Amino acid sequence: MVDDHGNNKVIDEGKQGEALVLDDHSEGSKKLYVESYGCAMNFSDSEVVASIMAKEGYSTTRNSEEADVILINTCSIRDNAEMRVRKRLTEFRKQKKAQPKLVVGVLGCMAERLKQSLLEEEKLVDLVAGPDAYRELPGMIDEVNGGQKAVNVLLSREETYGDISPIRLDEGGISGFVSITRGCDNMCSFCVVPFTRGRERSRDPHTIVQECTDIFNRGYREVTLLGQNVDSYRWNMSSKGVIKDETQSTTDFAELMEMVAQIHPDLRIRFSTSHPKDLTDKVLEVMAKYDNICPYIHLPVQSGHSDVLQRMNRGYSREWYLDRIAAIRRILPNCGISTDIIVGFCGETEEEHQATLSLQNEVQFDFAYMYKYSERPKTLAERKFEDDVTEELKSRRLDEIIANQLRHSLANNLRQIGEVHKVLIEGVSKKSEDDLMGRDERNTKVVFPKGTAKKGDYVWVKIKECTSATLIGEQVEEPAKLVVS
Repeated sequence: MVDDHGNNKVIDEGKQGEALVLDDHSEGSKKLYVESYGCAMNFSDSEVVASIMAKEGYSTTRNSEEADVILINTCSIRDNAEMRVRKRLTEFRKQKKAQPKLVVGVLGCMAERLKQSLLEEEKLVDLVAGPDAYRELPGMIDEVNGGQKAVNVLLSREETYGDISPIRLDEGGISGFVSITRGCDNMCSFCVVPFTRGRERSRDPHTIVQECTDIFNRGYREVTLLGQNVDSYRWNMSSKGVIKDETQSTTDFAELMEMVAQIHPDLRIRFSTSHPKDLTDKVLEVMAKYDNICPYIHLPVQSGHSDVLQRMNRGYSREWYLDRIAAIRRILPNCGISTDIIVGFCGETEEEHQATLSLQNEVQFDFAYMYKYSERPKTLAERKFEDDVTEELKSRRLDEIIANQLRHSLANNLRQIGEVHKVLIEGVSKKSEDDLMGRDERNTKVVFPKGTAKKGDYVWVKIKECTSATLIGEQVEEPAKLVVS
């Protein structure tokens, strides 16, 4: 799942502060090591970077010690991610003393904000490249090899990397990520994304369909369409609603998703992230139309009180959000719903905090990503509001939100006992070599005994028991479909 202010959480390993590393690819004589932090959008970008570098003779490696070039794709959403990146850069600086020709660079969201500090004050890196400068990396590396520092953090209104076929994370993978937009036009007061990734722009839908088709043909069985706000996807339209090219048709997100769903019924479709102010009934109706579009929506609420939402500049009220939840329940009765919640935002009162708890109780989210507010430089909140909720109060409120969500998650999972779910197998369970793990259409983790099934298979699992985070069951035959005469 990816939230609308840059916390892409599509995969478990991509949680804030943890790193993802591209697998080995043997082509090329020079070695590239890429480490991605905090976000699936960054992870997707790293695959684009690997493709660009492959054309220059670089193969990717999982061993940083054998690399000629080390690139860290960074996240600026929260302090802990930045601290983790700085620690890694310090480790690579030690490696560079033993390998003077090693090139170390920072990519992504930390690039623009910390370029001077990283390059000149701390001397941790040789190059800094923003999210729209990846095509320039080969030339920037040449500059470094020539004895210069290299910086390019210019943001673009056009760059989508739509013509680049990314190198996928792993051979024999199951889930792939395809970026459909870049940047963000929402100016949430707590968010740095508009400043680190620039204005929103959409990719040509035909390049998206081509990339998703390639993913399926390579054996992947699930694709997640990525954007800071997928619902605002609009091809061939300017930000002012004017058609750019009269010879081409316009495409909105519902139409794009339908195009991708038609690639093959065995290609499962997910997307992240939706924005409550832009989620339309049309999108929900397309989801209901296709069995291979997963009935699961990540819909960040951030707060349950309209006054806080106004300070956050979210563009909707509590009532609007609940109306969108009602629409989901009406059109997609079995849809899984998750959310993001920020506690302790500037000026949050106890009444406003209690409103978030009551909204949780009303919606009963399947799961949620919950955080204490962390002030970020250059945001509207930093300039306009005081971060005046104490750390102690933030921690207490977060504990209450988490405890409330755990109750809801467990209750929702208990209701699944006795049901049969279609599961895409992702691999062996981390807790037992005798079990397999996958996710059902509602994005819930399901664990069951191995049998003869294997990674990449779709299987039917009858749910026998559960925890608040996992469904546990056994494989069964596909249930007979109900035929209505």
